[in-house]
Amino acid sequence: MAEVDNKLNVDNIASKRKRLCRENDKTLSSSEYVLRKTKFSKFNRKGSKDIFVNNKSHFKAQLYKCEKLFDNGASELIIHGLGAAVYKATSLALRLNEIHHGCLDLDIKTSTVQLEDKLESLNDDMDDEINNRQNSAIHIRVFRKIPVAVLRSTN
Repeated sequence: MAEVDNKLNVDNIASKRKRLCRENDKTLSSSEYVLRKTKFSKFNRKGSKDIFVNNKSHFKAQLYKCEKLFDNGASELIIHGLGAAVYKATSLALRLNEIHHGCLDLDIKTSTVQLEDKLESLNDDMDDEINNRQNSAIHIRVFRKIPVAVLRSTN
């Protein structure tokens, strides 16, 4: 059973590579190139208040991380999502707002980012290829409507 699933996964990867090259009028043999996806450089910046969401990240773990930041006195945090993770990032921000009973406010910005895929040749006589593509991104600033000092003084 595992062999069948593994073969399907390899076939899917090969078909994606072929589609990418067809879009750019390039021919690709799976034995000639290896696809290397590069990270978006803007997301490599890591601050203490930045939460990066992807489809592999566990939702409850991300929620716990956000709650921990707010419990430690952070007044705001920024949730970043790229591509298919836009939905998960949005769900995380809305869930935080629901947990805090509307005491949080959201500032949402969307953008389109330029990504680069490198097709590295396995043969020495062939050149490496670069495939440029675009992907959607979301940046959600989650911040308190009421400052923490005001909340602490009422207790």
